[in-house]
Amino acid sequence: MPPSLSDILRESSARHEHLCPRQVLGARIGLAGLAVLGLEAPISKSTALVIIESDGCFADGVEAATGATVGHRTLHVKDFGKIAATFADVKTGRAIRVSPALDARERALMYAAQEPRHYFAQLRGYQIMPDTELLRCQEVALNPTLEELISKPAVRVCCNYCGEEVINEREIVIDGVTLCRTCANDGYYLIKSGSAKMSEIMSQQFK
Repeated sequence: MPPSLSDILRESSARHEHLCPRQVLGARIGLAGLAVLGLEAPISKSTALVIIESDGCFADGVEAATGATVGHRTLHVKDFGKIAATFADVKTGRAIRVSPALDARERALMYAAQEPRHYFAQLRGYQIMPDTELLRCQEVALNPTLEELISKPAVRVCCNYCGEEVINEREIVIDGVTLCRTCANDGYYLIKSGSAKMSEIMSQQFK
């Protein structure tokens, strides 16, 4: 028998020692995404891939509902700052994006009218609202494709510029030169000029 929403929220809240509205949204979105695709939790690499558009409490709710994890490569984080998740069926290639209805906050207040505090009204309302009022579902095409996202874990190359190894086909090839994303100016950090080598940093740290 699949776990109930209460069981899922209990698992999610145990990671924070409290329950918040975003965890509830994550759990509801996770359950809805699997239901639309006819999938069961816990998902595996052979069944589904989940892409979430923010981290934090929302992510814990999605994880608890779906069993998707970064470690098993069934969960990808694309931090767009949105409470939304896309669920891709590995076997069919079908992808569904689930997000809160644009007026979900206001509707939640109607489902907990006796609670004057908006935070707690949302916390309660999100748990009992019908999917049709809480969520919206869109069929989407993935970019990059599902095949590119899943990639081939056994493939590994070295960046021709920095020499570091790149796995999961995340390299970029420009004019026949293989580069990691940072060296191709597509990374999340810039190395400061004159940056000390790690050996120098460590020796200074432990003087």
